[in-house]
This record gives sequence, C-alpha cells and structure tokens, in this order.
Amino acid sequence: MSWVKYNGEKINSSIEEAISAVIRQEAAQGNKLKVYIGTDSQVKRRSIDFATVIVFLREHKGGFMFIHKDRVDYLMSIRARMLLEVQKSIEIAYHISPLLEEHQVDLEIHADINTNPNFKSNTALNEAMGYILGMGFIFKAKPESFASTNCANKLVQ
Repeated sequence: MSWVKYNGEKINSSIEEAISAVIRQEAAQGNKLKVYIGTDSQVKRRSIDFATVIVFLREHKGGFMFIHKDRVDYLMSIRARMLLEVQKSIEIAYHISPLLEEHQVDLEIHADINTNPNFKSNTALNEAMGYILGMGFIFKAKPESFASTNCANKLVQ
C-alpha cells in the first residue's frame, strides 16, 4: 500500500515507520498530536476512486496528512460503498492503533455518512457506527467527520 504526503512526496517507508517518525518528531518539538482517519469515494463512469487519509492535528498548531488512493473497477450500491469506505479506514486504524496507544495519541475514525435520514448515505449509518464502535474506535459522522468529509473528499475528486 503506497502513501504520499499532501505535497505529493512519496512515503518510502512503511506507514507504521512513517507514523512512528512523525510521533517522535512532534514530541521532540513539544507538540501533542491527535489522529483522525477517514475515507471518501467518488463514482467515475464504471469505477470508484477512493482516498483514505490519516490526519495529524497538533494541538493549537495546525496539522498535516498522509494519503492513500485506490480504485475498484466495478460499481456497487451506496450502502456497500459507504461500508467499504469504513472498512478501508478501519483497516488502517487497526494497523496503526498499537503504535498510537503506545505513544498515547488519540484516534478517531470519521465516516462520510450523513446523520440526516433524508440523505442516501444514511442507509449505512447504523452498520458503520456499529462496525467502528465494535472494533473499539471512536466514531464520528457528518457533520463532525472532517477527515472524510473535507480532507479525503478534496483528494478523491
């Protein structure tokens, strides 16, 4: 799985090694970090593009993110697509959470799912929330899900 920084620079190490380096560097500068993971998708003709982001926010000092993009070459229902977005975020969170726990860095998973039942994405809300909470992660949906709704959304278009 390949990751890049927001400026397009490729991350040549594993994502775990890159995050470990970030945590050490930020701690050395006296910054307290919080991590947010989110995925968004965009249907394009006969495929779906996905962008997953790991957003690092420094307390009162801005932030930065790592990005992974991929594509599936088949279409699916809106519910299935929302749950696949959540699955992609959970997979990353599952891999990096031991490292974050070790360094006492809080983690949230953000789902690009609307809490308003008038929106199509709402069909996956209960399942997505159960999936994320069941895995032991903090869950946020729209309008609080900035990692997926704002950050990943800008990168998938």
